[in-house]
Amino acid sequence: MAATQLTSSPVTVSARSLASLEGLRASSAKFGTLKTGTLKQSQFRSLVARAASVVAPKYTSIKPLGDRVLVKIKEAEEKTMGGILLPSTAQSKPQEGEVVAVGEGRTIGKNKVDITVPTGAQIIYSKYAGTEVEFNDVKHLILKEDDIVGLLETEDIKDLKPLNDRVFIKVAEAEEKTAGGLLLTETTKEKPSIGTVIAVGPGTLDEEGKLQPLSISTGSTVLYSKYAGNDFKGKDGSNYIALRVSDVMAILS
Repeated sequence: MAATQLTSSPVTVSARSLASLEGLRASSAKFGTLKTGTLKQSQFRSLVARAASVVAPKYTSIKPLGDRVLVKIKEAEEKTMGGILLPSTAQSKPQEGEVVAVGEGRTIGKNKVDITVPTGAQIIYSKYAGTEVEFNDVKHLILKEDDIVGLLETEDIKDLKPLNDRVFIKVAEAEEKTAGGLLLTETTKEKPSIGTVIAVGPGTLDEEGKLQPLSISTGSTVLYSKYAGNDFKGKDGSNYIALRVSDVMAILS
C-alpha cells in the first residue's frame, strides 16, 4: 500500500509584518511543499468515516468467535411517536437488534464461561460498540457480549433487563425552580444525575469466572456520573439511563 509523508521547510515571517495591524502580508511568509514519503494511513483513521464491511454473496454464514455475538440491526425509526416522518439526517442511530449467532464463550482462570444471551433475543447495545457488516443486504453488528446493555422483553424501554454489571435507572425530573424560587426554562434546566434504580444486572465475574452480585438493589435512589451510560426515553415520556455500577457514585436517603 502506498504511503505518504508530509514534510515542510521552515516557515518564516518578517518582523515588519508581525507589527502591522493589517495582519501578515503574503510576501512576508514562506511555506514549504508537501512531499511523498512514509506517513501510514492508520494515522488518519480517526478522520475517516468507516462504512460497513460487505460480506460477499459466496459466504453463506457468519460465526462469531469467543465472547462475540452477531446482531441483526433494527432499522432506524422513520417516524416520531406522533407520526411525523423523519428525514434520514434526523433519524437516530439504532441501538436495538436481534441476536442471530453467538460465539463459544471465553475462559476465565480455569473455568469456561458461556455466553448467556440466546439467539433470537432482542437486545439494546452500546451506541458506538462493535463492527458493522452488511450480510445478505442486511446490516449486522459483531460485538462483544459485554457491550450488550440489556435484554428488551417488550417494546417499551422501561422493561429493559440490564446485563452484567449494569443498572437501569429512571431519571428524576429536572428541577422546575431555582433555590430562590425562579422558574427555569427548558434550556436552562440542568441535566439531572439522580434517579431511582428499577433493575440491576446479574453481577460481575471474578478472576475465577464466578458471578459476584451487585451491591445496589432496586428501589435505591442514587447519584451517578453525569456523562456516563446510555440515555433512553420511554413511551410514557419518562427518561431512563443504563450505566455500569462503577458509574454510580452514591446512594441517597
